[in-house]
Amino acid sequence: MTSVAPPAPAAAPGPPPPASPSPAPSAGHSTTTVERGSFCLARCTCGWSGPARRARDRARTDAAAHLALL
Repeated sequence: MTSVAPPAPAAAPGPPPPASPSPAPSAGHSTTTVERGSFCLARCTCGWSGPARRARDRARTDAAAHLALL
Protein backbone atom coordinates (compact mmCIF):
# COMPACT_ATOMS: atom_id res chain seq x y z
CA MET A 1 0.00 0.00 0.00
CA THR A 2 1.44 3.34 -1.04
CA SER A 3 0.41 6.50 0.62
CA VAL A 4 -0.31 9.55 -1.43
CA ALA A 5 0.36 12.94 0.06
CA PRO A 6 -2.62 15.28 0.11
CA PRO A 7 -2.43 18.16 -2.35
CA ALA A 8 -0.58 21.20 -1.07
CA PRO A 9 -2.86 24.05 -0.05
CA ALA A 10 -2.92 26.97 -2.43
CA ALA A 11 -0.56 29.68 -1.36
CA ALA A 12 -2.33 32.65 0.07
CA PRO A 13 -1.86 35.67 -2.14
CA GLY A 14 0.75 37.92 -0.63
CA PRO A 15 0.87 41.65 -0.75
CA PRO A 16 1.23 43.15 -4.21
CA PRO A 17 4.80 43.75 -5.32
CA PRO A 18 6.10 47.16 -4.31
CA ALA A 19 5.68 49.89 -6.87
CA SER A 20 8.80 50.52 -8.84
CA PRO A 21 10.73 53.40 -7.35
CA SER A 22 10.39 56.73 -9.02
CA PRO A 23 13.03 57.24 -11.66
CA ALA A 24 16.16 59.11 -10.74
CA PRO A 25 16.02 62.83 -11.46
CA SER A 26 18.56 62.43 -14.23
CA ALA A 27 16.53 59.74 -15.99
CA GLY A 28 16.11 60.75 -19.58
CA HIS A 29 19.06 63.12 -19.37
CA SER A 30 22.28 62.27 -21.10
CA THR A 31 25.11 64.75 -21.42
CA THR A 32 27.93 64.89 -23.90
CA THR A 33 30.60 67.35 -24.94
CA VAL A 34 30.71 68.92 -28.39
CA GLU A 35 33.72 70.62 -29.91
CA ARG A 36 33.37 73.74 -32.02
CA GLY A 37 36.71 74.90 -33.28
CA SER A 38 38.90 75.56 -30.25
CA PHE A 39 35.91 75.54 -27.89
CA CYS A 40 34.10 72.70 -26.15
CA LEU A 41 30.62 72.81 -24.66
CA ALA A 42 28.38 70.43 -22.79
CA ARG A 43 24.97 69.46 -24.16
CA CYS A 44 22.09 67.47 -22.70
CA THR A 45 19.30 65.52 -24.36
CA CYS A 46 16.80 67.81 -22.56
CA GLY A 47 18.00 70.73 -24.70
CA TRP A 48 20.30 72.34 -22.13
CA SER A 49 23.61 73.63 -23.42
CA GLY A 50 26.49 74.91 -21.33
CA PRO A 51 28.78 77.80 -22.14
CA ALA A 52 31.63 77.34 -24.60
CA ARG A 53 34.87 76.53 -22.81
CA ARG A 54 38.44 76.22 -23.97
CA ALA A 55 39.05 73.45 -21.43
CA ARG A 56 37.27 70.14 -22.11
CA ASP A 57 37.47 69.29 -18.43
CA ARG A 58 35.49 72.43 -17.55
CA ALA A 59 32.80 71.50 -20.09
CA ARG A 60 32.55 68.04 -18.47
CA THR A 61 32.24 69.74 -15.08
CA ASP A 62 29.40 71.88 -16.47
CA ALA A 63 27.64 68.71 -17.62
CA ALA A 64 28.08 67.04 -14.22
CA ALA A 65 26.73 70.15 -12.48
CA HIS A 66 23.68 70.12 -14.77
CA LEU A 67 22.90 66.52 -13.88
CA ALA A 68 23.43 67.23 -10.16
CA LEU A 69 20.78 69.99 -10.24
CA LEU A 70 18.07 67.61 -11.39
